[in-house]
Amino acid sequence: MPPTQNSTRVDASAAETEARPVRGRPRSEDSHEAVLGAVLDILDKEGYGAVTIEGVARQAGVGKQTIYRWWKSKAELVLEAYANHAASKVPMPDKGDVTADLESFFCVAFKRLNDVTGPTMRGLMADAVYDSEFLEILRGVLIAKRRDALLQVLERAIARGDLRADADLVVMTDMLLGAVWYRLLVQHAKLDSRFAKQLVNDCLHGFAPRPR
Repeated sequence: MPPTQNSTRVDASAAETEARPVRGRPRSEDSHEAVLGAVLDILDKEGYGAVTIEGVARQAGVGKQTIYRWWKSKAELVLEAYANHAASKVPMPDKGDVTADLESFFCVAFKRLNDVTGPTMRGLMADAVYDSEFLEILRGVLIAKRRDALLQVLERAIARGDLRADADLVVMTDMLLGAVWYRLLVQHAKLDSRFAKQLVNDCLHGFAPRPR
């Protein structure tokens, strides 16, 4: 018996290893791509608030029930479209120097957040505040992947001797990403290249190798 709209749920643990949450019966690849493309187009032209299931279905040329079989909510739909798109736009660099790697990553990320993706991320986080199930999906599909990528950069830095061997990389990652989220959500100050360099340099200074 095929799943209904109410019984369909994303397995949050599977979302940690898959770029797209999978739900319901096998989806048509063409329709799937059309739906995600419609979401990105609406986000780009009108913003997160303008995305509706009805509008996406109309632009993608599919029925609303097709979308509801694959995604439980607008937030899940936008997250999948955004996560797939972001994965190819903000790669983690490997320049052989932790300062250069982190500054490059944050400068690219800030450029995107200052464009359409900033409002999208604020919208997704707002939805996650009131939906614990979606919060788990957001963590697995997007946030955990960014954290893991950043941890890899920091682990390489320890191997090269750029950071102390006993540096707490979880705390360091929280410091770096936490500052970004704070500015993104509160919007009290800019996310720009100057902040990227200051954030990276100040954080690295606290975890630099101790003088012998």
